[in-house]
Amino acid sequence: MKIPKQEIAVKIPKKAAVRVTVPKVPVSELNLKKAAARLLATPLVSPEVFFIQRELGSSATQQDLDAKVLAVRSMPWASIVLPD
Repeated sequence: MKIPKQEIAVKIPKKAAVRVTVPKVPVSELNLKKAAARLLATPLVSPEVFFIQRELGSSATQQDLDAKVLAVRSMPWASIVLPD
């Protein structure tokens, strides 16, 4: 005598999409000076600080802030300073 096979229905829950959020930090003069002290040998001057704040806005990720601090040193001065 054969025993009928029973199908087992198992509900596998769908994984919820994991949302990774990267924390943003304020683009303040203090945070820029700290990043420059960590990344550069000399501090940023005020036109460089103003340029980074104009480019990044009020908040940015730490990686964006670090990249902009490093990039501002290799930029021509005429593109950093606002014309009068």
